[in-house]
Amino acid sequence: MKTFALVVIVAASVAIPQGPPREALRPAGVIPLPGVDGRFDHLAVDLKTRRLFIAALGHDTMEVVDLAGLKVMKSVAGLHEPQGIAFLPDTNRVVVANGGDGAAVFFDAGSLAVAATAKLSGDADNVRYDSAARRVHVGYAGGALAELDVDGRMLSTTPLAAHPESFQLESRGPRIFVNVPSAGHIAVVDRVKHAVTATWPVTAARANYPMALDEPHHRLYVGCRNPARLLVYDTDTGRLVTTVDIVGDTDDLFYDAAAQRLYVMGGEGFVTVLQRDGDRYALIQRLATAAGARTGLFVPELARLFVAVPHRGSQGAEIRVYETVN
Repeated sequence: MKTFALVVIVAASVAIPQGPPREALRPAGVIPLPGVDGRFDHLAVDLKTRRLFIAALGHDTMEVVDLAGLKVMKSVAGLHEPQGIAFLPDTNRVVVANGGDGAAVFFDAGSLAVAATAKLSGDADNVRYDSAARRVHVGYAGGALAELDVDGRMLSTTPLAAHPESFQLESRGPRIFVNVPSAGHIAVVDRVKHAVTATWPVTAARANYPMALDEPHHRLYVGCRNPARLLVYDTDTGRLVTTVDIVGDTDDLFYDAAAQRLYVMGGEGFVTVLQRDGDRYALIQRLATAAGARTGLFVPELARLFVAVPHRGSQGAEIRVYETVN
């Protein structure tokens, strides 16, 4: 048994290639966030008006940024530990999930006035929008996914084994893949049946928080913190395909389909950039950012990666902007 375990570990380590160093991302600007303290959670974008929405969890605000001018337009107060955030382009609304009071607040994106509020039982976290069905999905509480309409009305709930972290929706099928770190698995939810149809064990690492989906290649990417690894799953079978070492303390990761790259952000203070070649993932860049900068947003339409840097010591709060390099 010990010999078998050693063989598996060695095989996994030699299967991870190191690509030649490249500048896959390069600095393209900085957006100062003066007076904003505490850590950031997630971000969303309105492509039409070129605005970035930032969940400033530690500051209890939503920061609204003008991407053309690289400056703050407005700070929306009155939130309670804002975590997840999503922009709904067809209704021109922004949804912010609050961990403090469990509220999912729907803002009119033009006026930034509150349009509706869905009261969940607590710890409202990640938000995803199914634009085809016009449904908002929110992870919350000790283990559930809420399905809301665009006016904030509760339509259904799907119970989970524990609190959900990042989750991703298929566009070509009914499945939602959900990280459930306290339960040590990925839950596969049928969003039509509102039920968990499978669970995939997470055993190669623990603390599975961020997630990205490469639907055409049937691959699910899961970021873990202990140890710091990317786990790659086959979405057809639930099989673990490979593992890759990544930045520590990750909370966001994104797949760039055009360049076939992964961008993994971590509070350790850099972005791991991996180049995909089939099921080989080569480390091509280790981009230094700042301590605590573990969340952000990749916007493929703008070819930009936004990294949220919290205020720490002499380092002021800001959004660092990077452009992709082909």
